[in-house]
Amino acid sequence: MSKLEAYYGLPNEVKFCKKCVISNQRPSSTVEFKNEKGEKKEVINFNEDGVCSACVYHEEKETGINWKDREDKLEKLLSQFRSTDGSYDVIVPGSGGKDSAYTAHILKYKYGMNPLTVTWAPHLYTDVGWKNMQEWMHTGGLDNILYTPNGILHKEMTKNAFHNLLHPFQPFIVGQRIIGPAMAKKFGVKLVMYGENQAEYGNAIEENTNPIMNMDFFSSDDALEMKFGGVTMKEYIDSGKYSKDDFAPYIAPKKQDLIDAGVEVHYLGYYLKWDPQECYYYAVDNTGFQANPVRTEGTYSKYSSIDDKIDPFHYLTTLVKFGIGRCTYDAAQEVRNGKITREEAAYLVNKYDTEFPAIYFKEFLEYIDTTEEEFWETIDKHRSPHIWKKEDGEWKLRHTVMLNGTDD
Repeated sequence: MSKLEAYYGLPNEVKFCKKCVISNQRPSSTVEFKNEKGEKKEVINFNEDGVCSACVYHEEKETGINWKDREDKLEKLLSQFRSTDGSYDVIVPGSGGKDSAYTAHILKYKYGMNPLTVTWAPHLYTDVGWKNMQEWMHTGGLDNILYTPNGILHKEMTKNAFHNLLHPFQPFIVGQRIIGPAMAKKFGVKLVMYGENQAEYGNAIEENTNPIMNMDFFSSDDALEMKFGGVTMKEYIDSGKYSKDDFAPYIAPKKQDLIDAGVEVHYLGYYLKWDPQECYYYAVDNTGFQANPVRTEGTYSKYSSIDDKIDPFHYLTTLVKFGIGRCTYDAAQEVRNGKITREEAAYLVNKYDTEFPAIYFKEFLEYIDTTEEEFWETIDKHRSPHIWKKEDGEWKLRHTVMLNGTDD
């Protein structure tokens, strides 16, 4: 039997980690597609025992890292940047969600820093997301700059990213990653502190050994050739609707300029043992953070990625492209952190991973100026044949962690 075609450079054979519920289809978040069709994309590594690199690294977090020594390194780092004149001494990018709320608050109140929090605005705030954003300042006692880019341009970029890449978050991620170092340079602050390093969820393990962000991303030689949603900046400008000035928020500072300005970008998760659920408890106790009043669609949790009405559709697209939905991401990390068992996680994934996010569907369609028919045409053309099979008019996963897929 010939192998089914695998899109995006994914492994043709679908395997699931023996310890958690992630599959070998999870892409490495630090590696970009070589082209719009995704000819090559690196994915999470599995060792000879069938255990994913995220679980391997978690074991190292538990037994192989001296966290007291790491915290001592944090103290030494912060002492190099701590201000004595009341000026800001660290930039903390975030939305006021559990992770950024924890990061900024603990830096200020435990370690004596004077953080300026900076937020790249969500596409469409949820009610609970906006409330948490306000609580971050008014209960958490922090200063914030909310940066909202040109809404007309951002909508068009998001629409193109959905239809061309099935990645509606791409323009948002660009801004989110730029804003910390950009604001540091603007305000003369030399330290930027993000929370967790996403590398610990499945990138190459060695990426977790460096506390400093790789800033090669901030190095575009020709901004006009930068692509947003598969369309170059030049093409947007040539349409006659935009000028280069409209793209200022999306043009990253050059890497050498950041180096010359002495800006360093660190991950707090390198220095302090990171546990998303514990960050949630801390944020509730100290910054007024509230979880969703109801279960988040596509998963069982209520506290993660709840500030943007576009969030559910980002996770829907990862399900479509990689067979990995929101519940898989949540459950995998909670298995590693000992909150649930693998058996419980597999049950939850089976129950919630393929749930369609209906609550904000009409608002999402309106935001990206897309009909429901166009939405499903785009969704279905991005389904990889090795992941999905159509039976009796319904798309079903070929392989699942519960081994109840069409081909299991």
